[in-house]
Amino acid sequence: MDRLLRTAFSSLVHRGHLQVTTASGATYAFGDGTGYPVAVRFATPKAQRAVLFDPDLRLGEAYMEGTFVTEQGSIADFIGLIFNNSEQKRRMAWTLPLKAARYVLRKLSQFNPRGRAQRNVAHHYDLDCRLYALFLDSDRQYSCAYFETPEDTLDDAQLAKKRHIVAKLLADRGQRVLDIGCGWGGLALYLAEICGANVTGITLSREQLDIASGRANEKGLAQAARFRLQDYRDVSERYDRIVSVGMFEHVGVQFYDTFFQKLADALADDGVALLHSIGRSEGPSFTNPWVAKYIFPGGYIPALSEVLPSIERAGLLITDIEILRLHYAETLKAWRERFLAHREQAERLYDPRFVRMWEFYLAGSEMAFRNQNMMVFQIQLTRRQGVVPMTRNYIPREEQRLRMLENGNRPPFRLAGE
Repeated sequence: MDRLLRTAFSSLVHRGHLQVTTASGATYAFGDGTGYPVAVRFATPKAQRAVLFDPDLRLGEAYMEGTFVTEQGSIADFIGLIFNNSEQKRRMAWTLPLKAARYVLRKLSQFNPRGRAQRNVAHHYDLDCRLYALFLDSDRQYSCAYFETPEDTLDDAQLAKKRHIVAKLLADRGQRVLDIGCGWGGLALYLAEICGANVTGITLSREQLDIASGRANEKGLAQAARFRLQDYRDVSERYDRIVSVGMFEHVGVQFYDTFFQKLADALADDGVALLHSIGRSEGPSFTNPWVAKYIFPGGYIPALSEVLPSIERAGLLITDIEILRLHYAETLKAWRERFLAHREQAERLYDPRFVRMWEFYLAGSEMAFRNQNMMVFQIQLTRRQGVVPMTRNYIPREEQRLRMLENGNRPPFRLAGE
């Protein structure tokens, strides 16, 4: 088994400084010796064997169980080193049939009818709300932030994200806005409070619904920001603006036509919609099996080539696409650092195994965005031409208008169509 391990890591690691100690006590070095040294150890032969034959699933499980240990550096350093070598496109040949089978069967794991969709959401989002308070910003934004400068704090960047999205929506007073997958209500409350919009937020998480409704009451916005436990497929009203942030990853490929047809049906003739989702740049694939089992059951990160045909079939017009690249890497880094700074509190809420599971999730996600071809896309949609300005110059103008509203200042008068 040690010989197979040497073969596997020799083919994977050509840059960096990695030391691996096997379950039998043998130590091997891999890479060219550059960079920060990382040392890991397999604690049991079973863990070593499992990781070698199914690394996508078993590495995370071994780390959770404490049978794969980082002795120098962190699990984030180890994953980053492996991913940093990924452009070599080398694969452990014996794992290829398993990867092929997962691709073929991917639609089964993404099959998300109403009941299953709600159970999948509850698995992740109905955890103890105190857990998320340990690492999210003060507004509980659980999606990619928008770092306008490297010096931005997480709270600054999450506020900038909301401002950037709302600028693209051209949201204004009195408009009816639907927020699909509203989370803990932060964006809906921003639209109600800053823009004066009438917002309906829908979620499948009871925990999120309770918190979002409570926040609206505390702010005196219960009439302007209403929240419902509802599947997007059951929306029957029409809206001037529709926004969805960080929810599309839970829809599933075979429901993309349904999602965009519902969006088209619910959007007013002169309405604007904005979809914000994680995406992959290398074409269709399958969800990492460890993530699917432990973190986001039913989840899938789409390629644009899988999304755009469904938009076209729904009769919607794409008026803008923006790709955010390293913004999510920086967001996840901030979350991971905050989470680890509160490791003891997290262990009191759950247990050490759970904490290692979440550390692995945050570390793996960060390194996927930092070292692989993961990104976030924002797609602006309308039902007809002429609804949004001809150039993108309006976006910074709208952002400046929103900044003034955030600061309590009256913005300059805006002519219709500007």
